[in-house]
Amino acid sequence: MKSFIRDAQEYYRKEMESKRQNFSIEEFGTPNIVVVGCGGSGNNTVNRLKNIGVDGVTTIAINTDRQHLEMIKADKKILIGRSLTKGLGAGGYPEIGRKAAELARGVLEDLLRDAHLVFVCAGLGGGTGTGSAPVVAEIAKKQGAIVIGMVQMPFSVERARIEKAREGLEELKKHTDTVIVLDNNKLLEYVPNLPIEQAFSVMDQIVAETIKGIVDTITKPSLMNIDYADVRAIMGHGGVAVMLVGEAKSQNKAQEVVRDCLSHPLLEVDYRGATGALIHITGGPDLSIKEAEEIVRDLTFEISDSAMVIWGARIDREFEGIVRVTAIMTGVNPEKAFAAKEEGFLPFSGNGRKKGSGYVKSHSTSEPHPVPSMVAKNFGGIDVL
Repeated sequence: MKSFIRDAQEYYRKEMESKRQNFSIEEFGTPNIVVVGCGGSGNNTVNRLKNIGVDGVTTIAINTDRQHLEMIKADKKILIGRSLTKGLGAGGYPEIGRKAAELARGVLEDLLRDAHLVFVCAGLGGGTGTGSAPVVAEIAKKQGAIVIGMVQMPFSVERARIEKAREGLEELKKHTDTVIVLDNNKLLEYVPNLPIEQAFSVMDQIVAETIKGIVDTITKPSLMNIDYADVRAIMGHGGVAVMLVGEAKSQNKAQEVVRDCLSHPLLEVDYRGATGALIHITGGPDLSIKEAEEIVRDLTFEISDSAMVIWGARIDREFEGIVRVTAIMTGVNPEKAFAAKEEGFLPFSGNGRKKGSGYVKSHSTSEPHPVPSMVAKNFGGIDVL
């Protein structure tokens, strides 16, 4: 039996060496992935994504505020609603943001025509993001793309913005496969003493890193691959989703990374009853299949018995002794997810292991009003509509 294991290990070593020498991404079909930032918060996410660097992604920033848009790095920048706002912003009115996006419908349709996967990023509660994000999502969805919304909810003290955000979230859900929701109130718990700009930068980084993780999962070769079809299968379940991220470097890294995922102050949510899970694990050559399975089992312990769970693993030599996990739980109850955790939600017992024994359930690999299209004029790298 030992000889079988030894032969398998030698074959794996040679195969990996061959892949490193001969692999060419052009030989394979790759999905067209687009990230659209709507409004100030969404633009900041696109800017952060551009700064950290993600291969195989087209970034688009749209805004009614020209001054803010000029500071953003993106592959394409579009100032929408010039006739409505004069480039001065939507003033916190979602209806203005919606109308501005409708006026740019023709241009947006052209930009999203061949997209397979579209991330729509926005902060909800304001004008441009709340109003334009559903329009962008609806256009992408009609073009046949998988559409994932990634939105930030306002602080609880922002009274009027909260109601606008809730209405905007409901509208966005109509046109997306899944919406991943982050709560800005978590910043008060996690980084209460940081300057405002730096605190929001933390949230931007998390959103950008999550998008990067999903994109890398699809576009980079993995030991256990998650492909575009897998993402469609999970995200197609619809509804609200939450994300978990974690990293560990210790002898018990499988347990520690799950603990890190579940205890992150910005992402602490109750996802019991989730109907889908997409989990990607990145580790070094020392990551064992037992450790990978243990991570997936523990993260999915509390979700629905009929949930679809798809996971993959990628080996990176730079992660020797380290494991990083990005997970998205879909089909969660939004009211439960963002309320305080109930006492019954205890993923770990005192010794660090999850109570009970879980298992992976499944493993596989309003109507817009038409308006005339507008011709964009380019000024200093910004398309003005």
